[in-house]
Amino acid sequence: MPKVIPWIDQATADALRVLGGQIREARHARKWTAEDLGERVGVTGRTVTAIESGKPTVAVGTVLRTALVVGVDLFEASSPEEIARLRRRGEERLALIPRRTFASTSTVANDSAF
Repeated sequence: MPKVIPWIDQATADALRVLGGQIREARHARKWTAEDLGERVGVTGRTVTAIESGKPTVAVGTVLRTALVVGVDLFEASSPEEIARLRRRGEERLALIPRRTFASTSTVANDSAF
């Protein structure tokens, strides 16, 4: 059975291409082949080529790991430590959000009527 390619919007496709291009530039700056990078990430050279082309079928974790291995800054962070700091800050903010969100039970159609 052929692989189903997910539909993505243009902004997402553009972001994948931009990140893929940044990964390719960083790989070339290190004079690594796609196979060299794939070995370091734990994927094939073909997967690296798919990432660099912006293919939406590659797992997001694989794309992010590849970016980190070649030194592409993610989320304006230039090191794994900075990314961990951003993660902790996000977790702290998420802890302030209630665990459950309930749907509004209001039946008022127009709040300005009062």
